[in-house]
Amino acid sequence: MKKYFNKLSAALTPVALLATVSCTDLDETIYSELSKDNFYNSKVEIMQGVLRPFTHMQAWLAPTGQSGYYYHGESAADQIAWPQKGRHGYDGGDHVRLHRHEWTPQENRLRGSWGLMWEGLGYVNALLEDFEDVDFEAAGLTQVEKESIIAEVKVMRAFHYMKIMDMWGNVPIVTSVGQPTNPETRPSAEVFQFVEEELLANVEKLQPLSQALVGRVSKAAGYAMLSELYLNAEVWSGTPRYDECITYSDKVINGEGGSLMGNMRLDPSILGPFSNQNQFSPENIFQFAFSRDGGFTFNWSGFFFGYSNMSRALDVTYSGWNAFVVIPTAFDAFKENDMRKQEWFLFGPQTDYDTGEPILGTEEWADQPLVYVNNIRRNSEGATGEGSMTEGEENSGARFNKYRSGTSDEEGTYWENDYVIYRLTEIYFNKAEALMRKNGGAPTAEALELVNESRKRSFDEADWATEAYTASTLTMDELLAERGREFIFEGKRRTDLIRFGEFTSGNWWDKDASEPTRTLFPIPHIHLSLNPNLTQNPGY
Repeated sequence: MKKYFNKLSAALTPVALLATVSCTDLDETIYSELSKDNFYNSKVEIMQGVLRPFTHMQAWLAPTGQSGYYYHGESAADQIAWPQKGRHGYDGGDHVRLHRHEWTPQENRLRGSWGLMWEGLGYVNALLEDFEDVDFEAAGLTQVEKESIIAEVKVMRAFHYMKIMDMWGNVPIVTSVGQPTNPETRPSAEVFQFVEEELLANVEKLQPLSQALVGRVSKAAGYAMLSELYLNAEVWSGTPRYDECITYSDKVINGEGGSLMGNMRLDPSILGPFSNQNQFSPENIFQFAFSRDGGFTFNWSGFFFGYSNMSRALDVTYSGWNAFVVIPTAFDAFKENDMRKQEWFLFGPQTDYDTGEPILGTEEWADQPLVYVNNIRRNSEGATGEGSMTEGEENSGARFNKYRSGTSDEEGTYWENDYVIYRLTEIYFNKAEALMRKNGGAPTAEALELVNESRKRSFDEADWATEAYTASTLTMDELLAERGREFIFEGKRRTDLIRFGEFTSGNWWDKDASEPTRTLFPIPHIHLSLNPNLTQNPGY
């Protein structure tokens, strides 16, 4: 089923109604001779239309090389960074400004993120307008199937708006292609209300999660979106909604929205949700159904992998830009006996997968053993101290190893990883946090159980007696720290820091406290110039 939907996705590219959208240009552009009048004649063609916005979404949500939501959310937070490494990676200072919260409305990467996300909304709106004229019955679909498909597209639109709201807060609400020509900025509270109404009106019409729904929007995914929406309600709307967060978290936890593998439950392995067979992980809820065999690979290598010399370390066929690294304080946040520290990172001497021979550097450490170190500074020149975003080297910082592609000789499973958007562990943490916030910041017995059930997987049985949280050790600060450890690399850290009040006030490696207005990004300058009805966010 996974490969089937990816083949549909690939086939859709030349189909019709690919809308290139910003808040000033919402007209559709036809890229082939096909149009809604001679398409959508079968269930396959209708599903191609449904999947097009979803496949576009990976360009800004997943770490696949674009400068979208993922790039801005992680690079501006306290766990990973893209430092300059010798002659590589300065890129006009883009990554340095983002890490230090010194970005401006003129940032090209921010403009790219805005364009990608609004373009995705254009696909959704165009599709919903097309469906108004489609004869679903003639295409072989029942009325229930029609309602479910339209609900799926509307929930996808709500998800787009939730992430746009997370980045910019005050934005237009556009539901028709090209109408109005210059939409007005709406307050974040109104955007929140729109997202809430769209989700509540459609989530119960969605199909329950199952293997057939991998790579699509299921009822469980809709419930997870509502759990996230209500957890962040105080930030996004000004009013806390923790009871509703608990309600929809429970719906996911209890399996009311379906599941991939029987009962909804945590994966017993910390590697299971990210493996090259992670469509079978019992805790995964919503994911991009990538498939190398299907021609649509989750290529995390650009952001996260080292140069081509590192391909030998894991016996893989890909290499990257040596971009993202873990900042020293984030790596230090993991205890040495934490299996996540042992399994989710590449650190220390790097050796050939087959021979065990040292892998040699190619830049500052050319022809010398490549050893990833927990600092970002010019060690090859004798530097000491904390270093900075402009003082990195090819071996600076621990590296990403959370998703495992398997080795290149594995037939049928190599590099078949899906990218996970929601997994059950996050819902556990959402509910635990909501319970604690309702309880004055102290853990209830249930909150303690939820967090410990997740954390227990990361420690040997012999260590667990001293590593389990107690009512006195699971503070709100510790909950934020544990969220950071559990969800590192998953594109969630900026949102968490904002909710905990730490995003601008916090200090971390090579980043001082910033102005409170930095919780929102600026609307790109070019779009303000094109649309006189847009209002810039405060502080810019």
